[in-house]
Amino acid sequence: MTPEPFGARLRHAMDTRGPLCVGIDPHASLLSSWGLNDDIAGLERFTRTVVEALADRVAVLKPQSAFFERFGSRGIAVLEKAVEEARAAGALVLMDAKRGDIGSTMGAYAATYLDEDSPLFSDAVTVSPYLGFGSLRPALDAAAASGSGVFVLALTSNPEGAEVQRATAADGRSLAQVMLDHLAAENAGATPLGSVGAVIGATLGDAGVDLAVNGPLLAPGIGAQGASAADLPRVFGASVRNVVPSVSRGVLRHGPDVSGLREAAGRLADEVRDAVPEG
Repeated sequence: MTPEPFGARLRHAMDTRGPLCVGIDPHASLLSSWGLNDDIAGLERFTRTVVEALADRVAVLKPQSAFFERFGSRGIAVLEKAVEEARAAGALVLMDAKRGDIGSTMGAYAATYLDEDSPLFSDAVTVSPYLGFGSLRPALDAAAASGSGVFVLALTSNPEGAEVQRATAADGRSLAQVMLDHLAAENAGATPLGSVGAVIGATLGDAGVDLAVNGPLLAPGIGAQGASAADLPRVFGASVRNVVPSVSRGVLRHGPDVSGLREAAGRLADEVRDAVPEG
């Protein structure tokens, strides 16, 4: 039986739950602000609280793999449980791993996050294309086979990214536009939404690229990084309905109370609904 593509599942989740993506970023300062120790017990308490508060109501939860990996195998075990519980509660899980390599190594990364038999199997994963878009083929193929998605770094919100992403290819396009054109080709003909998305910072102002890729646009930078929901139409233009605004600290700083996390996520979701036209 062919699995339902990620793009279709994401479109449904965005239409029913709102488009908000909330990161799970258990860095040391955030654990401390919650009154937790920077150890496995603190990591587990933090992660379980976020999943309990939000997995049954937001469209996407995005664990940042690095903050779990720093605790070794015990941290990965916490991450595996979070992925399982979040998906069981109805959230789509986007693993923020930003993997990028070639050949069999890229294939191994794809198997880790995009193979249904893996304990870290997620609905989608972030990847880096700057070893060449073709290097992503193992992940793209694995995602298509399992009904998962891939989000490709295109124009990120960190200022250092511009030296690579805004650089000019031989044909005059920016490298970011080259990547976006590849995404559009991958998503051609998909309805209601393709499964290969781009990461485009919400803090960019005028992105200066063609964002009509028929796929989701993950937009980090809402909240602590300075962007707001009201900025989305200006940055994303006609593609704004395909934007998945991503927020972490703007919600997580309202913990450790479950009600505080839910209220913060609800406010942001309402702000996005007010800013983004329907239909």
